[in-house]
Formats: sequence, C-alpha cells, structure tokens
Amino acid sequence: MDWQPLDFEKPIFELERRLQDLKNHSNAHDVDLDSAVKALEGKLRETRREIYGKLTAWQRPFAMDYIERCFTNWIELHGDRRFADDRAMPCGLATLGTQRCVVITHQKGRNTKENVMRNFGCAHPEGYRKALRLMRLAEKFRVPVISLIDTPGAFPGIGSEERHISEAIAVNLFEMMRLRVPIVAAVIGEGGSGGALGIGVADHVMILENAYYSVISPEACSAILWRDRRHAAEAAEALKLTAQDLLKLEVVDQIISEPVGGAHRDYDSVAVNLGAALRRALEEISKIPADELLEKRYRKFRRLGIFSESKTVTASPRS
Repeated sequence: MDWQPLDFEKPIFELERRLQDLKNHSNAHDVDLDSAVKALEGKLRETRREIYGKLTAWQRPFAMDYIERCFTNWIELHGDRRFADDRAMPCGLATLGTQRCVVITHQKGRNTKENVMRNFGCAHPEGYRKALRLMRLAEKFRVPVISLIDTPGAFPGIGSEERHISEAIAVNLFEMMRLRVPIVAAVIGEGGSGGALGIGVADHVMILENAYYSVISPEACSAILWRDRRHAAEAAEALKLTAQDLLKLEVVDQIISEPVGGAHRDYDSVAVNLGAALRRALEEISKIPADELLEKRYRKFRRLGIFSESKTVTASPRS
C-alpha cells in the first residue's frame, strides 16, 4: 500500500518530492548537483528529526492488515448467535507460526464507504458477544487467544444501548479473567474506553510504539471537558496514554517498535516486529499451567493503579 502523508507529515513529503526531482534533473541532464542534493538531504533529516521527535498521542495512523501479514490460514467466523454479525469486529481462526489460535480484532475503513460498513471501528454489543463466543471456542479446543485492539470506543448509539453494550463488555471482562487458555493482547492503533477493554484482559499486553490505550478516547474527553472535539490533541497529552507512559505505569508489558515516522510508512516492517513479539509472548505463556496462569492474570490486574490513603484522624471522645 502506498504511503499517504498525514497532515503533520506534509513538510517531509514536500522535501522528499523536491529531493527526488533534483536527483532526476541531475541524472537527466548530466549536471553536477551533489552539493544541492546533500544540502536538501540534510534539511530533510533535520525536518524528520524535528517532526517525528515531537509526535503527539493524537497523530496516530490506523492499521488492520496485520492478519494478512502476521498470520496464515485466516478463516473469519461470523455472528454472535443472538442478534447479528458485527462488521466492526472481525474474529476468526488463524495460524501464528505453527500455532493455531483464535484472533479477535477491531476493523476500521480506509474510505467513507468502508468506514460506514465497519462503523468506524466502533463495535456493537453483538461484536463483543461474538468475540466471547470465539474465546469460549478457543477454550474448548485449548488454543490461545490473540486480541488486536484498534477502536476509539464501543458504539454509543441507541440500538447499542438497547442491546446492552455495557453488559456485553462487563461479561467479557469477567469471562476473559477466567478463560483457561493463554491470552495475548496488542494495541495496534487506538485503544479507547471500554471498547478496547472489552477484549483487553490478557496475560501479556503489548502496544505499538505510537499507539494509545486509555479509559476514554481523546475525542470524548475533549467533548466532555471543553464541549468541543477540537481539543482532542490536548486531551491525548493530558491523559498519559502513550506507550511510554503506559509502560511506566505497568498497564502494558511491552512496546513494539515501529519504523521511523510510524507504522503507516512501512506496514511490512512493523508487522514483522509485531508477529515476532506475539510468537515470543505466546511461547512463554503457553508453558504456564492453567491454574497458575489464571492466578497470575488475576494478580496482574489487581495490582494495576496507584492508590494513596490519607491518615485517618480519630475524633476525641466527648466528655
């Protein structure tokens, strides 16, 4: 897939275009432009360093082609056996290396038509119930579960509420905590709100270098605090939701490196990194007996968060 520059990358894109034009002109007319080429290459390096060194949590491309690149023998399974099939959450069977597994993921679109079909990656209750159906299938056949998270949040529409989106996510949290097979989760883009948490209870949680994971999406936070979504970038910074912040807070266990500039510039490269990390994590977790695995998973989530208790002042007895 051709790289499409994001808004903040346009200065880099323009410099790269000018550099290529200069090289083409030099070759076509046999003109020595080495000094000009070197000067422009230096400016390009400096511009890349300046822009990519200041990436914010909001400047994040999305990607869902990891199944194609990291897995083989993908077979999508449809429907929650209760209401419908949710196109925002494709789930199925696949092979990672030599290991057969169940893969659950969110899917966004790359154009308006596809985004409407995928509901912009925001799943309905039936998506989470379908995911749970497949996770129970994984437990039955003793194969691991891999969760690829990329959503701004679960769909908050009327139909979603009528079909009990909160209950669907809560049931997933409960059931994933006691699922007797290894679970590995990877945040590959947006990890927003309960929509992400609904498939995020895992023995090992990893995140791409420029992805985010948060209790609320930056858009929703901006809309609540400022009553305007234009402050989403500000909200993203304040929420401490970057991979580096999350690793320090021990919300995630591992950061997966991306190419310079982000995953959208080289999907094949980042897919290699993600696939290797998934295989290593799965290999390590699969060695742990089921009872011990459940205990470790329970303790992992129990210790999340930092709490402080103020000293209780005891009132003196009345005379």
